[in-house]
Amino acid sequence: MSRIYLNHLGIVCALGAGNTEVAAQLFRADQPAGLIADSSVLAERTLMLGAVAAPVASLDELPAAMRGRNNGLLRLALEQIRVQAEAAIARYGASRVGVILGTSTSGVGEGEAAHLQRRQSGGEAWPPQFHYVQQEMGTPAAFVAAELGVCGPSYVISTACSSSAKALAAAARLLRSGQLDAVIAGGADSLSKFTVSGFAALGAVSDERCNPCSKNRKGINIGEGAALFLVTLEPSEVSLLGWGESADAHHMSAPDPSGNGPAAAIEAALRRAELEPAQIDYINLHGTATVQNDRMETAVVQRLFGDQTPVSSTKPLTGHTLGAAGAIEAALCWLSLRENPQSLLPPHWWDGESDPDLAQLALVAPGTRSARPLRRLLSQSFAFGGSNAAVVLGAVE
Repeated sequence: MSRIYLNHLGIVCALGAGNTEVAAQLFRADQPAGLIADSSVLAERTLMLGAVAAPVASLDELPAAMRGRNNGLLRLALEQIRVQAEAAIARYGASRVGVILGTSTSGVGEGEAAHLQRRQSGGEAWPPQFHYVQQEMGTPAAFVAAELGVCGPSYVISTACSSSAKALAAAARLLRSGQLDAVIAGGADSLSKFTVSGFAALGAVSDERCNPCSKNRKGINIGEGAALFLVTLEPSEVSLLGWGESADAHHMSAPDPSGNGPAAAIEAALRRAELEPAQIDYINLHGTATVQNDRMETAVVQRLFGDQTPVSSTKPLTGHTLGAAGAIEAALCWLSLRENPQSLLPPHWWDGESDPDLAQLALVAPGTRSARPLRRLLSQSFAFGGSNAAVVLGAVE
């Protein structure tokens, strides 16, 4: 089978904008970066949030339907790979390039603001800057396709936290099938009161920096961001070696305690990559710092990999970026292979107080270098509804 390559990356998240800035903040060992205390989303409560500090690209020149923070984040990421994307379009043709993205919010923040303005004005008219298409799940892919002028298959996958990891898998299938020669794949999600309030109502949000795998963990921090890869069959330094997907159908929001669904996705990714568990150099955990996810995930990882493979959750740095999480965390793995001459491992920031009820893993201390050259990394994403995805990235030898 043809090998799939993640040729170029554009990223924006709470750690910064661009490969160099994000990598520098990811690997710093003095203190955790990214999250900030914020009371602007829920006025009655100060939360730690993974907000993007970089100015979001203006979309004022576009029709109202294409405006919004989600698309602004996508433009920030796209500008970092635009030259390479346009070169691919020139080489293959606009009909041979597609856009596959993941999201869970799309433009819901714009809908919130419009509802508020409409209510304050007596409920007679929607504000002129609002268009209902801003909220449609397919709009992010339509936006990126319009930005680049491509007319290959373009669509959005919305399966909660596994969305953009599944977008990478979908891109790989389109390339291997011969339907496309290049895909812009990844995801975006933006902060909104709707999302944060929803998780707060579930009792799943922490006021402090999230603390995965600790006995003191109190839940997640919501974040935002975008990551876009140019994915092709052209050899480059990082390959998408494998991917796996599964569905639990166990519960609307809680993971199956057995972990059989996540394990199936991980095992499928390893089989596709033709790797044994011992060949994985590092695992990026889903690592939400919720009671049920951490219990299930640590048990699955210990069962499949033992307790010696280095692991970490990067959500204390980025927040949980929901539909963008799979792509952003794959991007952090990509940076670990490409922008990491010291072979540092993505750190696991926590209070160091182990939960005796959890399977014990080799959590990466800040500043830790890999004991062997970083070659093959696994990133796993487990979503509401039991939608699971895992991807394996590899350095090309």
